[in-house]
Amino acid sequence: MKIIIVGATGTLGKKVAEAFAQKHEVVRVGNTKGDVRVDITDETSIKAMFEKVGPFDALISTSGKGPFAPVSQMTGEVFKSGLLDKLLGQVNLVLIGQHYINKGGSFSLISGILADHPVAAGSALSAINGGLNAFVLAAAPELGNGVRLNVISPNVVEDSPAYFDSFPGEIPVTMDKVVKAFEKSVLGIVTGQVIKVY
Repeated sequence: MKIIIVGATGTLGKKVAEAFAQKHEVVRVGNTKGDVRVDITDETSIKAMFEKVGPFDALISTSGKGPFAPVSQMTGEVFKSGLLDKLLGQVNLVLIGQHYINKGGSFSLISGILADHPVAAGSALSAINGGLNAFVLAAAPELGNGVRLNVISPNVVEDSPAYFDSFPGEIPVTMDKVVKAFEKSVLGIVTGQVIKVY
């Protein structure tokens, strides 16, 4: 398969790319590094990426940022930065990518545990992750040509110790478990699923 991995140069993306590259053709996409560059907040940039890569069999996204800030200090502009990046950016990968993906292909996005288990200063990411989960549930049945759509929702991962204190009481998950969730989404038959890793 030809698999596009958006965010392939990041902590999680590197591991996912390594796993899939063992048996598949992987196109590593990053904001500043990679085989192809993309700014997921810019629809023109996303279209240019798909034009450059051409037809593909699967797209994995481990990309997207959102703000961590207490509600008392949150502003609409700060909140919107995450909506435009992690939420709309990944939604646009599907909306635009559906016109380039091969029959029977799949999209695998990333949300996170905060959709279900909020933490202090995480209201924006809770809303973003919840929005991604809801989009996948609603959009998957509408995709044609046997194209599947899922979202992986992991807990904080072991390789990101800087975030541990922000997730009190949570047991960090291994990168391998998150990689396996992406393998289930890409190589399996499920669609319209929130694949939780926690």
